[in-house]
Amino acid sequence: MAKMAANGEKQQGHRPGVYKQKNKGHKHGRHKTKGELERENKGRVSVTTLTKKQRKELKKMDRRHKANQLRRTKKDQVLTEKRRLGSRDGPPHLVAVVSLHANADAGAVTKLLRGEGAGGVVHQEQCVSGVSDSFGLILPRFKQRFTFLTQSTADMHSLLDVAKVADSLVFVLDSTEGWDTYGDHCLSCLFAQGLPSHAVVCQGWSDVSVKKKVDFRKALTKIAEVRFPDTRLFQLDSDQDATLLLRHLGGQRQRKLGFRSRRSHLLAQQVKFTPNNRGEGSGGGPTDLGTLCVSGYVRGRALHADRLVHISGHGDFQLSQIDIPPDPLPLHLTRPTKPGKGRDAEMEDGDESEVPVRVLMKADPSTRESLQTEAEVDPMDGEQTWPTEQELLEAEEARKNKRVMKVPKGTSDYQATWIIDEDEEENGEADEESSDDDGDDIMDEAMDGDDEEINSQEPGSHAASEEEDDDDDEEEEEEVCPTERAGADQRYDDNMDEAAEEEGLKRYREARSHEMFPDEVDTPRDAPARIRFQRYRGLKSFRSSPWDPMENLPLDYSRIFQFQSFERTRRRILAEAAADEDGAMDGWYVTLHIIDVPFSVMESVQSGKPLVLVSLLPHEQKMSVVHLLVQRHPSNTEPIKTKEELVFHCGFRRFRASPIFSQHTTADKHKMERFLRPDAPTVVSVYAPITFPPAGVLLFKQRSDGVQDLVATGSVLSCDPRRVVLKRIVLSGHPFKINRRSAVVRYMFFNREDIMWFKPVELRTKWGRRGHIKEALGTHGHMKCVFDNQLRSQDTVLMNLYKRVYPRWTYDPYVPPQLPWFKNEVTVEMDDLDME
Repeated sequence: MAKMAANGEKQQGHRPGVYKQKNKGHKHGRHKTKGELERENKGRVSVTTLTKKQRKELKKMDRRHKANQLRRTKKDQVLTEKRRLGSRDGPPHLVAVVSLHANADAGAVTKLLRGEGAGGVVHQEQCVSGVSDSFGLILPRFKQRFTFLTQSTADMHSLLDVAKVADSLVFVLDSTEGWDTYGDHCLSCLFAQGLPSHAVVCQGWSDVSVKKKVDFRKALTKIAEVRFPDTRLFQLDSDQDATLLLRHLGGQRQRKLGFRSRRSHLLAQQVKFTPNNRGEGSGGGPTDLGTLCVSGYVRGRALHADRLVHISGHGDFQLSQIDIPPDPLPLHLTRPTKPGKGRDAEMEDGDESEVPVRVLMKADPSTRESLQTEAEVDPMDGEQTWPTEQELLEAEEARKNKRVMKVPKGTSDYQATWIIDEDEEENGEADEESSDDDGDDIMDEAMDGDDEEINSQEPGSHAASEEEDDDDDEEEEEEVCPTERAGADQRYDDNMDEAAEEEGLKRYREARSHEMFPDEVDTPRDAPARIRFQRYRGLKSFRSSPWDPMENLPLDYSRIFQFQSFERTRRRILAEAAADEDGAMDGWYVTLHIIDVPFSVMESVQSGKPLVLVSLLPHEQKMSVVHLLVQRHPSNTEPIKTKEELVFHCGFRRFRASPIFSQHTTADKHKMERFLRPDAPTVVSVYAPITFPPAGVLLFKQRSDGVQDLVATGSVLSCDPRRVVLKRIVLSGHPFKINRRSAVVRYMFFNREDIMWFKPVELRTKWGRRGHIKEALGTHGHMKCVFDNQLRSQDTVLMNLYKRVYPRWTYDPYVPPQLPWFKNEVTVEMDDLDME
């Protein structure tokens, strides 16, 4: 049987039934392990799996490696720049010594630094053109070279120019007071402009006894921490102290200033002027043009011959060529000579000094930047001699759509064409008015002046009585000390400028009135309001109501340039400047041939002022509307009115202009500020050459005696002519009769036509009610108004009107020299001594 079963059919396997027990699989987690994935893939690599692996599994490690690479690259770059400065491959370390007190002697500091005991070798005397106290110093021990110059604080413009190009500043303090009032003013200007690396030194430590030296250092350190909290205070009384200071200057961390690190700049060390069509030795007048040859070390970016150069305080000019003369301050001159080979070394040095000048680059007239600052204005650009087909079609459609107007009964079509509509009549009157916005501003100022005269009538009579009382007091005092008192009062009155006093009083009253009643003006009674305020319009919402930025632009806008996207252009130009390696590189000693330069530049150098040059980026010579974000300086307390002439220090430029102030918001419309606000940042808009940020800004106001006060500091915001600045005026009225939802308002207008003209404009009140004009009552300016709630008897009805304003074209590149404060103070003190 077994054999038969074996030879017969195969036996079928057992199959479990429906009641077979099924156990759950092992839960090894949500995802597969790496081993399972590798066994499953069997060496196959999927593109999708690789991307997911990069994004998820190795993302943290990649970020860590990338951060390490960036950190290492940045560190190497900083170390390279630090080692290049003052070395053989880089420019000499430019150090400016500045005294911050009248009793502090900067000359004594430079005398110690140039001494033989400090370890340096003075190689070049008066190495900076125009500065007598300047010298080149080589340190063989540290393999570094320095250029020192002493800059006086009496010339603020030269001090700011030198601080823009200096690698380090050495501030000399007084041993007892630190710095005086004028020194604090200089520090405020330097900090606002951008302070480079600096050191603080003080002399007079050797005169202090050993017991009092600790207290003396603590007191002086406490004074210095007010302005320099993290800066070490150096004593400078011996050669050893000078050596420590030189070592600190050569190895300290350099602070980068954005406005100079992105542009190539140069401090002139040798200057030579050659008049056009004249001999080399002949002179010239201040307006005679010639070629200015300026030699110095290139700093910052590479200098190209096709770029324009700006001479601080003199303007923009073109280059003709760039030469490479021998370096006047080489490090290898101080190498130790072996016995018997000193004469050979001197001969080698003499041969190197006779190396011929090599021409590096000549400007290409076809690719050289143009000196054109304003756009060419074509007065016939808007004229039209023959209509186009589109205009003919529009005229045909306008003819088909007949104008509907109200005419008396029985008037024919021919007679109706001669009837002037009310809107056309008002537009005709508007065309007769001047298109300049300054007319409205003058009328606003005249109205404000009338109000001030009316408000000041009673105080004037009281002032007269006070003057009589003062006269009585003076008579009583004259009995006591007739000669001394009378002489002091007369001398005080002679030094007072009555016109400036009156102007200051008027400005203070205007600022006070604007603070109490912002933007409120009185409706004139001698002229219709619809004519006086014809350029103003009402806005439903200042934030969301539209305002076309290209509407009714002034004629000055045809002279300026504008970018389609200023930020995109700025990024592109700065990136191209950083990648450009054509021309004179950083650290090279070059000679620039600047053409068509007036002889006044040479006269400025001969008078003892340093000459600073900077290479302009593309488009930086063109005029546009520049917006500056500034903050009022705490030292300034006088009100600064809009469209008042100010002195600007913007980057490497300085100029005079009359700006307008506006609020700094993110909206598309910005409200004009009548005065510079002390409690908030303000945007200053002015016609000026384009400057790509970052760049520091200083605003000065010049007095009648020539002294310039620092009023605001900030930076360049943008260059955008389409930024809309709106001037607001507020017309106020008094509720005469108050009902539940309506009220009769008077004193806002004084005739019926004005009420109907401003009827579409929304009303508001000081207590938050909103409404509109419903109808006019009578002919004397009463009107019925409807509000969202009942008014209070002490409430005031207001109407906001807006118009767009623009800066005044008063750009003047000439800035008069600034007089220091202490000269006037010394003059007054000497007069007092003479009188005594």
